[in-house]
Amino acid sequence: MRRPHLNVATVLVDPAVLRDLELDLAAFDLWVWPIATTPNCPDGPRMAFQVRRRLVEARQGAWDCAADWAAVWISFGESWYRGAEPLPWAAHATLWQKLGEYADHTRYRLGLGGVPVEMVQRRAEL
Repeated sequence: MRRPHLNVATVLVDPAVLRDLELDLAAFDLWVWPIATTPNCPDGPRMAFQVRRRLVEARQGAWDCAADWAAVWISFGESWYRGAEPLPWAAHATLWQKLGEYADHTRYRLGLGGVPVEMVQRRAEL
């Protein structure tokens, strides 16, 4: 059985816009977690390096500009969930639309992954 997890988008973000993106997404109950400094992520800097490298190399040169960008997870806040129901498509659409507004400063694949719940919970939720 799979451990409890949260849906996240894995995104490479230009450090010059990271703070602005974080504030913009928070208004939509979307939370940015820089992998390198996520409090409950074991060896965050190493994991961030590995995630960034995997994403950049998979694009065979197309994402070379993002080789030193911040690897982040973006999670969905409680307002997007309805009990045990799956994450609604409106949540996906909102995230992709907001990331599209930062297209020159973000790189990501459409689709979500999962990380253990304890890795990306805000302090108030713990």
